[in-house]
Amino acid sequence: MPTNTPMTQPGWKGFIFSGMDHQGEFRRAALELGISSDEISRFSQHLRLSIGLSVGGGSPVGQLGGLPRLPMDMKWPSAGDAPLPLLLSVDCGALPRVDGFDLPADGTLLFFVDQEMDYADSSGRYARVVHVPDGTETAVAEAPSSTCVREQLDVSAELRAELPLWLREGDEDEDWHEFWEDLDWEDMSPFQQQLVRYMERDLPHLDELRALAHGLWPSGAGVVIGGYADAEVINSIAEQTLAGREKAGQISAIPTVKWYSHLEKEKHRLTSEWISLARESRVYEAYCTSFVIRHDDLAAARVDKALAVTKFEAP
Repeated sequence: MPTNTPMTQPGWKGFIFSGMDHQGEFRRAALELGISSDEISRFSQHLRLSIGLSVGGGSPVGQLGGLPRLPMDMKWPSAGDAPLPLLLSVDCGALPRVDGFDLPADGTLLFFVDQEMDYADSSGRYARVVHVPDGTETAVAEAPSSTCVREQLDVSAELRAELPLWLREGDEDEDWHEFWEDLDWEDMSPFQQQLVRYMERDLPHLDELRALAHGLWPSGAGVVIGGYADAEVINSIAEQTLAGREKAGQISAIPTVKWYSHLEKEKHRLTSEWISLARESRVYEAYCTSFVIRHDDLAAARVDKALAVTKFEAP
């Protein structure tokens, strides 16, 4: 495989490891399985640790719902005259640290979203992310209306392992896994064939490494901070990006028969550019919102640049 492929290109990084030496913990356990150091390093490029938030459990690091503490001079975030409900608030200083995931070191992150309106309107005006640094004079905000206040539930945090969609097990995303399983080699795009060759040649112990990672850091939380951006969100960004480049004349028009292959490459590239800031599963609600952000914007604390996408899944 050429060295400039998306699997090895500069800027592609797994950033799962903090000062607690999670990297060393994983490497030592993998070496004990007889897996080579080189293969462990290749796998670790794709492995990320995210922060799972669950109701109850250990010490609270934030809350679902409730009332926010806002700066004294700040009004409740709204879309026009419609106040946005508080979905989640987290104490950045209380969260586990994950190297490469540049959350603010202190202060509170507040996620506001009117999920029903955000689902119907893709403009982004019905969602907002606010960072309140430590030392800011704040007060518990008075709710503009009862409709923007959800039940408050304390959440605790634990680390969890994540892999990109194309490296996941079938039970993590059954539809995707079955789609690939049902494809004959000649029906795959050249890029899909490239990924398969990479997995077979460079990650021969993929099953063992994947099981080890999920054994050390199990998944299952209802709300997740960090990790890989939602696949549907990345797909939407990739489609808009390619269409925009075509329209601007930055790339030649892509033939319809080659569109899917180009889209796969673009999605793969974007997984290293974008990260999930926060996302919820359908554990609590039929509406589920994902907040995603570029690495550079998060590192510069530009949390207002986060994009929100709300999905609806009938119970």
